[in-house]
Amino acid sequence: MRIWFQKHTVAGRSPWLDRAYERHARDLGPDVEVGFHTLPPEAYPSRMPADLVRYGQVEVLFSWYFADRAIAAERAGYDAYVIGTSQDPGLGAARSLVSIPVLGYGQVAFEFLRSQGLRFGVVGFVPALEEILRANLAAYGCAELCVGFRYVPEGRQLVEAGAPEEAAADVRAKMELAAQSLARAGAQTIVPGEGIPNELYCAQGVRTFAGLPFLDADALVLATAAMHARTRALGVWHRDVPGYHTDRAPAGEIDRLRAIFGPAVTRRDPD
Repeated sequence: MRIWFQKHTVAGRSPWLDRAYERHARDLGPDVEVGFHTLPPEAYPSRMPADLVRYGQVEVLFSWYFADRAIAAERAGYDAYVIGTSQDPGLGAARSLVSIPVLGYGQVAFEFLRSQGLRFGVVGFVPALEEILRANLAAYGCAELCVGFRYVPEGRQLVEAGAPEEAAADVRAKMELAAQSLARAGAQTIVPGEGIPNELYCAQGVRTFAGLPFLDADALVLATAAMHARTRALGVWHRDVPGYHTDRAPAGEIDRLRAIFGPAVTRRDPD
């Protein structure tokens, strides 16, 4: 089985982050191959895209790229496609473009906790994302279980500095305080607000904040993608059904329109 995991970062900018993601492929076992794909280097110059993802206007353009990569994944023979960023850019569009399972970091994390009846709070590094995450929670039917958001802006400086151990410990302490506040508000689980704090601390073996589970949302979405791919292969379900978002136009027409409308950068694979 092969899973395409689309990241919101640029390969090589934060080597510790690239190494952290590798554990997921090992954890899924030898029968699952995870291909980690990133944004083109020219997408942004810094270590992380915080200066861009805070704008919905810019995320519209990222959304096209994330959706378009689903086509590349399906045509390359991948069994599932994962949008590995909490705000799920391009999720609905990607599902309209392909037949393989398409999953989003945010939707899987929030809907999983809803399925378990668990209240949760979100702790992240990018405060501007709260608005879109709240909108997504409402759309996913999970808003009532969210007790609140807390952000540790120092996380950005940590990442920009290359995540040195001393700075990571300082930010971890601040995340602990944020989680304590959410625990007092009734949270039963802490959700990392972005993939970067998820990888920074889960890769170190951190599994709790304020005595509450710290959800490894990246591990969860990959395990869920594997389950969706296996059950699809078994004939349990599939997306090739009649409907506005599931009927498939001829591949030639899709390619013709991609060539006309798609930004030039989406017509090549940076990997």
